[in-house]
Amino acid sequence: MPDRAPQPVDRQLPTDEARDLISLVRDIAQREIAPNAAEEEDAGRFPREVFTLLSQSGLLGLPYDSEYGGGDQPYEVYLQVLEELAAVRLTVGLGVSVHTLSSYALAAYGSKQQQVEHLPAMLGGGLLGAYCLSEPSSGSDAASLRTKAVRDGDDWVITGTKAWITHGGVADFYTVMARTGEEGPRGITAFLVPGDAAGLSAAAPEKKMGMKGSPTAQVHFDGVRVSGERRIGDEGQGFAIALSALDSGRLGIAACAIGVAQAALDEAVAYATERRQFGKPIADFQGLRFMLADMATQIEAGRALYLAAARLRDAGRPFAKQAAMAKLHCTDTAMKVTTDAVQILGGYGYTADFPAERFMREAKVLQIVEGTNQIQRMVIARHLAGPEGR
Repeated sequence: MPDRAPQPVDRQLPTDEARDLISLVRDIAQREIAPNAAEEEDAGRFPREVFTLLSQSGLLGLPYDSEYGGGDQPYEVYLQVLEELAAVRLTVGLGVSVHTLSSYALAAYGSKQQQVEHLPAMLGGGLLGAYCLSEPSSGSDAASLRTKAVRDGDDWVITGTKAWITHGGVADFYTVMARTGEEGPRGITAFLVPGDAAGLSAAAPEKKMGMKGSPTAQVHFDGVRVSGERRIGDEGQGFAIALSALDSGRLGIAACAIGVAQAALDEAVAYATERRQFGKPIADFQGLRFMLADMATQIEAGRALYLAAARLRDAGRPFAKQAAMAKLHCTDTAMKVTTDAVQILGGYGYTADFPAERFMREAKVLQIVEGTNQIQRMVIARHLAGPEGR
């Protein structure tokens, strides 16, 4: 394994508090996550104790209000925390992003009473969330979802199946989009469902090519009864809530992608400066030097893009187009950079003795989750040229 330690990313952070926060994250990442990351990923082990530690350290509610246990951090800072975590283990970085996504509906659209009752435990009480929008027959076409919620007195009864759910089967709460009315987006409502609700179960986790430590599973709702108090927002507002959450969630995926890409670049640089062929380090060969330069440039461009979108969000300005651009560019960059890292390591890059092959397998899923990159291109084009078929 390469002995050359990577240099920490030189970050532009807005406050001393943010700098201290990044230092804390780096310490936890190196001390508690990195030593077991490869072994646990290979074994498919979910590191629940890491998420408990992150919650105790105030890192599961960073972009939310401190009144409810959040960290009062701007997205500009929160996303860089995600990047640091994902660079060490994507299961953890993406898990924090999904938890943040799962908390968004209640934090942004819940009533004051709901926020007071539920958010402290969600943001800093050790709970872990899951976000339930996709279904076996409705992925990119999320507005066609079939899971139903039927009113029964003061309660709602939810029946259906959600698919591709990160933390499915291990989450303590599920933010669920279910059909309460007409076909299409206007008939969807959001609910907060406890993980131990009667009638809620999860299938065996999917067998994935990467991120084996992060459980992804179908979640079944067999007449799950929730009180009316757990409806989030108005009836029929669920799809708008879901899309609003995804705008922010896509920035989380972008930051995670840059984290994985940075880790792959660090590995490639370390290997190339130590591996000798023809009497000199392979990093002295121009072909490899140019590859490393291109990898670094695309990573810096991606980081700048996701941070620019985050600053728009922090300023209260529209950022949906920029979020789609960041998700598209950063995840495509991660796929290209990790593939090039494997190439630079040659035969060693194809073995599990080095982490490059794991980075490449993990990068692929980032082009798919929270809206495929083809969907991102559609979103961007709509902002530029208007909706299709006008």
